[in-house]
Amino acid sequence: MKPVISATGLWTPPESVTNAELVESFNAWADRWNAEHEADIAAGLVEAKTHSSVEFIEKASGIKSRYVVDKSGVTDPALMRPVIPERSNEEISILAEIAVKAARQALERAGRDPKDVDAVICAASNMQRAYPAMAIEVQEALGIEGFSFDMNVACSSATFGIQTAADFVRAGHAKSVLMVNPEITSGHLNWTDRDSHFIFGDVATAVLVEDESIAPKDHWKILGTQLKTKFSNNIRNNFGFLNRADPSGEGAPDKLFVQEGRKVFKEVVPMVSEMIITELDRLSLKPEQLRRLWLHQANANMNRLISSKVLGHEASDDESPTVLDEYANTSSAGSIIAFHKHSADFKPGERGLICSFGAGYSVGAVFVEKAG
Repeated sequence: MKPVISATGLWTPPESVTNAELVESFNAWADRWNAEHEADIAAGLVEAKTHSSVEFIEKASGIKSRYVVDKSGVTDPALMRPVIPERSNEEISILAEIAVKAARQALERAGRDPKDVDAVICAASNMQRAYPAMAIEVQEALGIEGFSFDMNVACSSATFGIQTAADFVRAGHAKSVLMVNPEITSGHLNWTDRDSHFIFGDVATAVLVEDESIAPKDHWKILGTQLKTKFSNNIRNNFGFLNRADPSGEGAPDKLFVQEGRKVFKEVVPMVSEMIITELDRLSLKPEQLRRLWLHQANANMNRLISSKVLGHEASDDESPTVLDEYANTSSAGSIIAFHKHSADFKPGERGLICSFGAGYSVGAVFVEKAG
């Protein structure tokens, strides 16, 4: 059994928010907050909220816009959060719904019927419930037999999911595994935090991992995979059924996304670079044999430094394409979007790397070669 990537799928929300729109809503919120706390600010009890700017966002991250499932809520200074109506237990969950949309595209691209799939893995940062598993709901919606389960390794969930799917194929437990990454990251973002209000966007991706014997001709060989984790508090989200929001109604910022951005940059860049270089050596590959790096789409400056450490020079747009400017950080789905949108020009025998990294810390690398 030789696992390969047969196809990928992508679902993009119809609504997009530009940096200018985001800054306008944030600054209006900041002005409202400062007016409401004018006395405390004057007394030195709290600090006034400072404005954000388009220039600040683009310099800090490289992000220019982001897709969201609800634009009205995140751009309303009175709300500053997405408004996503709850659904009854008899309706499909929104996370499962968008995962199914991405999955159907992947299945169609591979010429695969859902009944031919053996397993579903839902690998994402932000599950909307503890159980039943989102993966089982996706399985039911698509009409797939076999087994399904959820997994969460934050922004590295997709690459960890690909290796897990590949391991099932290698072991003979499945011939076709559908791995989906529904990411509604707008729900865990603190839209009132100037340092991070611009970071995330919503999306769903899917990857079909199968045994080479049943894969379509236009597939990708998986040359090798490598995973690594190391505990860190520098990226954290404390929300969960044991850690509910503050009952006083004042809100609890640490139940949303929080990070120490400078520490993350300093610690993650060498960790990722060293793992990639070590794995290249293990696979008897040289950096110049990688035509393209599909890196995690979190920060343009971080990707620039990682690619230069791996390749030995600053990567061109062709060597390390970005979707960050359009999609923002979509957590586990980012590297899959980059691969999905920037891989059609590969010729048989050309190689590349899908790599993700994030909270945990976690790093996942999948080395691939275009078949033909």
